[in-house]
Amino acid sequence: MSQRRKFLQSLFFMPAIAKSNMGSSSNKRLVPSENNSSLSHRFKISLNAYSFNAPLTKKEITIEEVIDFCGNLNIDAIDITEYYLQNYPQVPSDAYIYSIKNRVHKAGLSISGTGIRNDFGSPNPADRQAEVNFVKKWIEVAAKLGAPVIRIYSAKKLPEGYAWKEVADWIIESFEQCVQYGKKFGVIIAMQNHNDFILTAEQAIYFVDRLDKQWFGLVVDTGNFQTKEGYSEIELVAPYAVNWQIKELITINGKVQPMDLKKLVKIIAASPYKGYLPTETLNPGDPKVIIPPFLKKVSDQLKPYM
Repeated sequence: MSQRRKFLQSLFFMPAIAKSNMGSSSNKRLVPSENNSSLSHRFKISLNAYSFNAPLTKKEITIEEVIDFCGNLNIDAIDITEYYLQNYPQVPSDAYIYSIKNRVHKAGLSISGTGIRNDFGSPNPADRQAEVNFVKKWIEVAAKLGAPVIRIYSAKKLPEGYAWKEVADWIIESFEQCVQYGKKFGVIIAMQNHNDFILTAEQAIYFVDRLDKQWFGLVVDTGNFQTKEGYSEIELVAPYAVNWQIKELITINGKVQPMDLKKLVKIIAASPYKGYLPTETLNPGDPKVIIPPFLKKVSDQLKPYM
C-alpha cells in the first residue's frame, strides 16, 4: 500500500476527538466560540433586481445585464424578481429559465430568492383562487431557478365594508394552498410587509402564527413599516424572517430618514436568521452609481458577522 493511501486511511479511521481538533485554529467559523456567537450567522449579501426597476421597466437594461453587473460586485447573490423575466405574467419557457440560472452561476452568484405580484384581497373566492393558481405557476419557476424563497403579497388594500380579520382569514386560506404547493417543490413562501394590507408587525405575525413555519415566513421589508416606529417593528418580526429587504430609508414616527445600518444589523444579528441579506436601492438616479456605495455601507456593518 502506498504511503499516500496509508495517510488517507488514517484520516478516515482517526479517533473522533482528534478529527474534531483538526483545523480548529484555522477555521473558527466552523466552531464559534462562546464569546463570539455572531460568527454563526454567516450573513451573505444579495442585491434585489428591483433596484433596477426603472431601467428594466423602460427596457433600457436587460435582466441578463443586471446579473452581469452583480457578478462584478463583491456580493454573493441576486434576487431574481420574476416580473422582469421574459413574458411575465406568462410563465417563460424552461429553456429561458435555465439560461437565466446558467447566467447567474457563470457570474459567480447564487439566487437568494425571487418574487411576484399577487393580490389575495378580493371578496370573490373565484378571484382569489385564480391568484393562487397564478402563484403556483411561479412557484414552479422559482424551483427551476433554484430560488429557495418566493416573495408574495397579501392584498393591496382592505376591501371596503369588510373587517381586517375577516379578510386576513381569506388570505390565510390562499396562503395555505401556496405553502402546500411550495413544500412540494421545495420553495419557501414568504409574505412581504408592503405597507398595504399589512401595516404593522402585529398584523404580519398574525399570518405566521397560523401557517406552517417550516415553509412559510416573512420577507422583512425594512422600509415599509410606516405606521409605528420602524426599528421596533423590525425587531418584533425578525424572528420570523426567511428573507430580507435592506433599504436606504426608514420611517420613524411618520418621518422618513436614512436607515441606521448599524442599528439594523444589530437587530438582525440578535435574531435566529442566517443567510442572505438582499439589499434594495430606491433613490432616483442611475442604479449603477447608487448601488455600490450603499452595498459598501451594508458590508461594512456586516463585517463582524461574515
